Amino acid sequence: MPGGAAPSPEALLRQAAQEGRGRLKIFLGAAPGVGKTYEMLTDGRARRLGGADVVIGVVETHGRAETEALTRGYEIVPRREIAYEGQTLFEMDLDAILARAPRLVLVDELAHSNAPGSRHAKRYQDVEELLDAGIDVYSTVNIQHVESLNDVVASFTRVRVRETVPDSILEAAEIEVVDIPPDELIERLRAGKVYLPEEATRALAHFFSKSNLSALRELALRRAAQAVDAQMLDHVRALGVGGTWAGGERIVVAVSEQPGGEGLVRAAKRIADALHAPWTAVYVETPRAQSFDAEAHRRIAQALALATQLGGAVASVPATHVVEGLKAFAAEARATQLVVGKSARSRWFELRHGSVVDQLVRETPDMAVHVLPIAAPAPTRRRRPAAGLGAGWGAPAGYGWTAAMVAAVTGVATTLFHILQLGNVALLYLLPVMAAASLFGLRAGLFAGVASSLAYNFFFLPPTWTLTISNPENVVSVCVLLGVAVATSQLTARVRAQADLAAASARANAALAGFLGRLGPLNDSQALARAICEEIGRLLGVRAVLLGPAPTGGGLVVVAANVADARIEPMEMAAAQWALDSGAPAGRGSGTLAASEWLFRPLRAGERTLGVIGLAREDGAEPIRSDQWPLLASLIDQAALLLERLRLERDMRDVDRLRERDRLRAALLSSVSHDLRTPLTAILAAAAELARAPSPALIGTITSEANRLNRFVANLLDMARVEAGALTLRLEPVDLSDAVAGAAQDARRALEGHAIRLEVPPNLPLVRVDPQLLHHCLLNLLDNAGIYGAPGTPIVVRGTHRADRLILSVLDQGPGIPPGREADVFETFRRLEGSDRKIGGTGLGLAIVKAFAEAMGMTVRAGNRAEGDGAEFSLIFPRALLVRDADGTLLL
Repeated sequence: MPGGAAPSPEALLRQAAQEGRGRLKIFLGAAPGVGKTYEMLTDGRARRLGGADVVIGVVETHGRAETEALTRGYEIVPRREIAYEGQTLFEMDLDAILARAPRLVLVDELAHSNAPGSRHAKRYQDVEELLDAGIDVYSTVNIQHVESLNDVVASFTRVRVRETVPDSILEAAEIEVVDIPPDELIERLRAGKVYLPEEATRALAHFFSKSNLSALRELALRRAAQAVDAQMLDHVRALGVGGTWAGGERIVVAVSEQPGGEGLVRAAKRIADALHAPWTAVYVETPRAQSFDAEAHRRIAQALALATQLGGAVASVPATHVVEGLKAFAAEARATQLVVGKSARSRWFELRHGSVVDQLVRETPDMAVHVLPIAAPAPTRRRRPAAGLGAGWGAPAGYGWTAAMVAAVTGVATTLFHILQLGNVALLYLLPVMAAASLFGLRAGLFAGVASSLAYNFFFLPPTWTLTISNPENVVSVCVLLGVAVATSQLTARVRAQADLAAASARANAALAGFLGRLGPLNDSQALARAICEEIGRLLGVRAVLLGPAPTGGGLVVVAANVADARIEPMEMAAAQWALDSGAPAGRGSGTLAASEWLFRPLRAGERTLGVIGLAREDGAEPIRSDQWPLLASLIDQAALLLERLRLERDMRDVDRLRERDRLRAALLSSVSHDLRTPLTAILAAAAELARAPSPALIGTITSEANRLNRFVANLLDMARVEAGALTLRLEPVDLSDAVAGAAQDARRALEGHAIRLEVPPNLPLVRVDPQLLHHCLLNLLDNAGIYGAPGTPIVVRGTHRADRLILSVLDQGPGIPPGREADVFETFRRLEGSDRKIGGTGLGLAIVKAFAEAMGMTVRAGNRAEGDGAEFSLIFPRALLVRDADGTLLL
């Protein structure tokens, strides 16, 4: 690869995700009237003249003649009409555009809010669906509508814009800045080319002042430059191209455990603001971090937290040496400037480890290095440890084991020297050096080297049993042994440090993978919240509590915790509320309400803050060490995504229920408009004829249609009872012969023209059911057969008894049911073409049969007759519903 760099997997994945999607181009302006729509139509015309299929989805000309002239010649997709609060609103017809499937669609005013009742709340969501369908989109937006700049614009224009576009939309789009000088825009405004004269006068006095327009213009140019810079970096990372590619300034500030890190971060923020550049605070975690005390970890955490509050990114990089880590991170971030603090370490430390600043200046020739003074810490009197070595020298036990290994090697070497007459045993002393450096660190390895050289001199070099060396050649041997021991210990210690870093990284990755593996399958929000607290508490060794907005509004409530006594005092609750409202950390270790015992971090998913996670330690120490910040950030991000997934699943279920409710409402209105009107019309007509000339036939018609209307209303009431769960069962033994005969008698009007054959043996067992509900089931089945059975054909009611169940079937000779659609006939308001649901009806009858049957413990089945044309509906009574006496005999 050029420059020796490897392609970034993340950049490659982002490029792969764009495959098959449409391309979005945004015409960005500083304010209304700069010509965004005009430029969009001009570019679209050029694409159309080049042979592309271009249509207008929505374009707002605002009555400007030159803009309206550009729309001529375009195919315009008609807008969709939406009735809202007594007026008609016109919105872009998303479905019509998707069906038309052009190559490019022009969509004006990306930040527009759609009318209630639209599929998406925002127009940019419509655009996302068009892009997913592979359609290119040109759109327009003003800089004040960008979400991240909303507060900045409001601070100097005194106008809060409510319609915003997420920054992620701009980051994935090609941006073209449409710009004119403020004086020219003010002239256009005065000429009435932007607003009507009275509106223009008001705008000039407020939003369209020259100072405001200049600031907005700067924001637009800067935001476009940032987007171009981010896209360029993503491209070169995907290609694996080396170099800084300094199209824009990018700043990295290095923080350490030394005092003064917060001042360094503030200075880096000032430099970044002056250069209008993105910046990142990075901490390089070396093996030395294992020996840091709590105060050092606290300083690192505070510096990184301050960088987050000031708007910078933060990162923690594991490395064996600070310079290596900084160089690697700066190369990955394509940084152009590096900010470091003037070293406050001793001269002896610099001599042993080398000056970090000098190495950075020498080894980063393509990057500017700012060396800033940091406030010197107040002198403190260092106390010597009460016993043993200091933390930086390792545990005393390590030196004891090292001495023991040197002694063991000396014993072995003495035996080999006298028994095998082995002349040179110096190489054996490399074994304790490597072992000590590997097990206990560099200093123990150096101690082993010195001890080995002394032991070799004392026991093996003449004159033995003294530290005197008589032969000059032996002096060289001892020096070589000491040098090899030192070099070996350093190499071994470096390998050990790299292994420790790799192991730490592997542990973090394993912890994150285990976290996702344990929490991913959970589908209950309460269980997920409890598991999040337990896992974060276990992995970080802290008390964890999850707080969310109260269901009734007005504050936060504890959703879950990993300890039973997680008390949140008023101060802590105030910090948690601030973290939720601002989306930034609060509490201990942060810059806001730091007196709190708990540290609160928001759980953010996209633009939504779902809740707050609180962390604290039993011993009152800082909740999170500096080396735990990257793992905590990953855990919080993944937890927020898991909570967002559950929320989206709940929303989708609610949407499905709303859709089903809307479908039922539409079907009910359609049914009422037809099925109520038909019998009412017949009743009114018969009553009018009856008033003129009494006739028994007319009275029969009125009675029949009134009964039909009564059954329809009864079905509606029964279905409402079923959906409301208001059914009350009164189970008792019922003779099916009597039940079928009674239902056939009541349904005789609906069965006119059909002969009824009752094939229900009198010796069938009694069944334990609700007589009234069973009567409703039979009436609806007979009514269904009478409506759909061919005129003049018989309707059969047949009962059969098998060993484990009893089946009661109603058979007609109608068109039957389409194969594979047997279950659909029982859905509410469902009519099937070519089936027993074809003729009229509301679609409630069979749905009521299914609901009542299941309520009584039965099942209902639909199918076609085996012996000829027609349908067969069966009520199946299981063995549990058959009535038996005390000895188990069926009662007949």
